[in-house]
Amino acid sequence: MLSIDYLCDICQHLFLKIIIFGKIFGKHFARFKKLKLIMKTLIHLFFLTISVTMFAQLDNIKNGEKLSYRIHYGFLNAGTATLTSTQITYKGKPHYRVTGVGKSTGAVRAFFKVDDVYESYINIATGLPSYYVRNVSEGGYRRHFETEFNHDNQSLTLTNKLDKTSKNFKTMKGIQDMISSFYYLRSMDNSNFKIGSTHKMNVWIDDESYPFMLKVVGVENKSTKFGKISCLKIVPYVMSGRIFKSQEGVTMWVTNDANHVPVEIKAELLVGSLKASLDDFSNVKYPMSFSK
Repeated sequence: MLSIDYLCDICQHLFLKIIIFGKIFGKHFARFKKLKLIMKTLIHLFFLTISVTMFAQLDNIKNGEKLSYRIHYGFLNAGTATLTSTQITYKGKPHYRVTGVGKSTGAVRAFFKVDDVYESYINIATGLPSYYVRNVSEGGYRRHFETEFNHDNQSLTLTNKLDKTSKNFKTMKGIQDMISSFYYLRSMDNSNFKIGSTHKMNVWIDDESYPFMLKVVGVENKSTKFGKISCLKIVPYVMSGRIFKSQEGVTMWVTNDANHVPVEIKAELLVGSLKASLDDFSNVKYPMSFSK
């Protein structure tokens, strides 16, 4: 099971006492050392919540697609996250280069600065990652890893760009990274998302593979800033209990259409809750049907 120390490394971090909220936060200061995890937690929820262990062609992503999210902790505007897809040729094969950027904003940024960049080069024909970058700066925490995947022999090479070292690892079939897993889920046909269905996955995080599981728990009309839209309600099982109230402490809603765009991700924490909401979108392949 994935410890939150790793979820803090991956799905990890942010928050501090803020003077204007001193009375609220002051008595919980010890807890707020943990809440430095909060921003990273929600930013990384994007890059962590999804993937399955099959292969699928990425035929529902459009070149130039951009998804933007606003991240809140309670009533605080805590940060932003964006995902941008660009079609490229990598090692002679068509790929999507997906760039994920997460930042803290506003008063939160004054106390805990987060600037995270993720990149995944995803083979369009297989839905598998060929190259992955995790370059994060979160307060005093720094990581810069680059990963080259070799799916033919189920191995990868991990390079630490900060200390200029490299290691080789054996992996399993269909391994995903935190970005490619997100797009892999989106590529699946709706027939895979029947209520009650579960999907197991393996996601490469820094220097180890971790198992995750998704469960489709329902269909709901979700309210957004653009109107209401039919969504699949999905629970990703993140395997630790120190931050999330339970293994089902994270819930996400993705559009119940061919786009499978996440419109909201919510995480229940020991202290409060986090929410990422779709703030803007452009160049999605299929029309999104919002109603009043």
